[in-house]
Amino acid sequence: MSSKLEAFWSRAPDELLTRLTTTPDGLADGEAEKRLKEYGPNEFREQRHVTGWSVLWAQVRNPLLLLLVFAAGASIVTREWVDAIIVVTIVLASVGVGFSREYRAQRAVDELRARVRTHATVMRNRLEKRVPLREVVPGDVFLLAAGSLVPADGVVLDAVDCFATEAVLTGESFPAEKRAGTAGPAAGLAERTNCVFLGTSIRSGTARCLAVRTGSDTEFGTIAHRLTLRPPETEFDRGIRHFGYLLTSAMLAMVLLVLVTNVVFGRPAIETLLFSIALAVGLSPELLPAILSINLSRGAQLMAKHGVLVRRLNAIVNLGSMDVLCTDKTGTLTEGAVRLEGAYDAQGDRSATVLSEAALNAALQTGLENPLDAAILHAASPNPSTIRKLGEVPYDFVRKRLSVVLGDSAGVRIITKGAFEKVLQVCTTAQGGELDSQARNALEQRFRQWSGEGTRVLALAVRTLDERAAYGRDDEHGLDFLGFLTFLDPPKEGVREALEGLEKLGVSVKLITGDTRLVAEHVATTVGMRADRVLTGADLDDLHDEALWHAAEKTDLFVEVDPNQKERIILSLKKMGRVVGFLGDGINDAPAMHAADAGLSVEGAADVAKEAADFVLLDRHLDVIRRGIEEGRKTFANTLKYILTTTSANLGNMVSMAVASLFLPFLPLLAGQILLNNFLSDIPAIGLAEDAVDPELVERPRRWDMRFIGRYMVEFGFLSSIFDLLTFGSLLWVFSAGAELFRTGWFVESLLTELVIALVVRTQRPFFRSRPGTLLLGSSLTVMGLALAIPYFPGAALLGFVPLPPTVLAALVTITILYVAGTELLKLRFYRTPARYASSTV
Repeated sequence: MSSKLEAFWSRAPDELLTRLTTTPDGLADGEAEKRLKEYGPNEFREQRHVTGWSVLWAQVRNPLLLLLVFAAGASIVTREWVDAIIVVTIVLASVGVGFSREYRAQRAVDELRARVRTHATVMRNRLEKRVPLREVVPGDVFLLAAGSLVPADGVVLDAVDCFATEAVLTGESFPAEKRAGTAGPAAGLAERTNCVFLGTSIRSGTARCLAVRTGSDTEFGTIAHRLTLRPPETEFDRGIRHFGYLLTSAMLAMVLLVLVTNVVFGRPAIETLLFSIALAVGLSPELLPAILSINLSRGAQLMAKHGVLVRRLNAIVNLGSMDVLCTDKTGTLTEGAVRLEGAYDAQGDRSATVLSEAALNAALQTGLENPLDAAILHAASPNPSTIRKLGEVPYDFVRKRLSVVLGDSAGVRIITKGAFEKVLQVCTTAQGGELDSQARNALEQRFRQWSGEGTRVLALAVRTLDERAAYGRDDEHGLDFLGFLTFLDPPKEGVREALEGLEKLGVSVKLITGDTRLVAEHVATTVGMRADRVLTGADLDDLHDEALWHAAEKTDLFVEVDPNQKERIILSLKKMGRVVGFLGDGINDAPAMHAADAGLSVEGAADVAKEAADFVLLDRHLDVIRRGIEEGRKTFANTLKYILTTTSANLGNMVSMAVASLFLPFLPLLAGQILLNNFLSDIPAIGLAEDAVDPELVERPRRWDMRFIGRYMVEFGFLSSIFDLLTFGSLLWVFSAGAELFRTGWFVESLLTELVIALVVRTQRPFFRSRPGTLLLGSSLTVMGLALAIPYFPGAALLGFVPLPPTVLAALVTITILYVAGTELLKLRFYRTPARYASSTV
């Protein structure tokens, strides 16, 4: 951006329009396209778009593969050509398999993300147009209303009671008023009341603004390097990281011990180095990043089929771990198709006057669109052409009122519509009569009666004013209570069954709403929720944080709450160790979504709500969330299967080889044989991403537990080593195997055990009672057949293999069968222990 516009907030709007060669009616489409090419996309940092090269580079830069390349180079220097060819071939094959699966997975995720891009409303060709946020350019005139995300840094051309939330830039939690004008050249962010900034959002009111800076030129882009751009680490991410640390430590200790000991024993240095590197590769879970990526992307695709679009992949596991879902009632427990039941005067009689005044208020307000106004306008058709709108006081979440000031042949008056209590408190008369305590009690009694029947109630009040230049909140006093507006929103079909389904999955549902206690209790009771433990917004204000931590867990309904209290409730539940999801769609829901472990919104939600969400629901129904939870739990289960396989047979085999290398007169396997073994065993592991999941692994929330992983590693790894030693003893003492026969037999045995153990430990049931996925089963059986056939292939001698006598082959198959039986017995004891079973499922 030109330096002449650096302090654009100190310049008059007309000057900026001239300098940016635009008009108050915005740009033409062709000019906008030219500027998009000139200034680039409206992104404050380069967005990651998946390409074949980016995925390939992610595969190639794997430290373990680089280690293998180093080993191949060492083999070439020492003229060990066969070893070098084997290593290079396996590196290329590993990269090829990983690249093909991960690239397809990442492309699928990119296509899903494109469906939930944020849009902005701009003036193009003198008409309002919705365009992707990244296509806003300097010179665009954009329109803002309550719930809008600000798409660029810009100057306000005109505004009506507009307040913006700028905490992301200023740290100030209270909304800042925005109005047309200028600010001094040295004004700080908080003082630039005539400007709006990318990344902030509109809390109330409306505004028309001129885009001056976009992308990295904005205030948000300038300070982006000082912001925490990476989302907070989830419990699952932290568990994966700790698991990696554990295996890496074990790998380094083992490799160093083997390397030093074998060198001391006088074995060839290069051969020992290659063996040690191969051990490290065999022990490490090098496929874990690829399997995580494939698992998460497949989970995202399956969730999309069920109506859940994933915006942040890592949140899928959080959704599966969720044990508390907090939600509003409108559109979730109820149909969300609000219908005006009636308009009544202060005495409770139907009134055409109340309806017509309410319709004028709904038609003339320019703030946030809402279903209540839509229902009023559906029931009445006002003719505002004969009316002069003189002012507006938009709705906010403190006043809970919305007022318009209009003039007609009868004079100037203010019409105020809003929550019953908030309107009543600014009234002094009722239909022209004195509003004494008896009259107030009668109105309150009528309100409670309707609310207790589940009817949503708004109040309407009016007052005559003098005509003047401006109107504001101070005019909302001394009003005349005109009457009531009642709305019906019936319970959603199937919601009771959906709640029962969530309860079976171990997820408790808590209602958080700004509605009155009576309405919330009626709706909750109707759909089958508990409603005997209720906290109101006033109750929350009286509770200290520590008291709320304990009260929140025991509460079913939170009613009459404001946006800050929603966030406080979520944080209190998390403080008690719960994994919390929050479903919302309004501008007041964004703080709670940010605080939740899993933020959920809907396709038609306010921009700021969708931007804060981890998931966007195409259908606002609790059953959609239930299916999403199930997919999240399946994703977690299939990821855990790979980890359990790695920590059982793989770890046991590598430890056994490391120990055996210290005592055998030769290396138990050559480096190339270890790498080939590892490559072949990894092929079926890719199929774990699409494996079938037993129902019991989806029934309860599952969370990462390193103690469980540690116990599993020790006990099942120890069992694997026992059968490894049995194989060693059989080959050495029963069959008097030399180096080549020993290596061939051990290669076949270790590969068979790694393949079958994946089929055994993937389920807590006996393996024959849990059918694996087609890809996993088919690839496992194929590689098993290949393992048995490799020693007989032409050219097998180049890899150091010799044909196995039938007696040796029979012994190896027998040991494999015994290993499966031993693992099943250990599984039975391991999962029968209550603490251990709980650790794996909670």
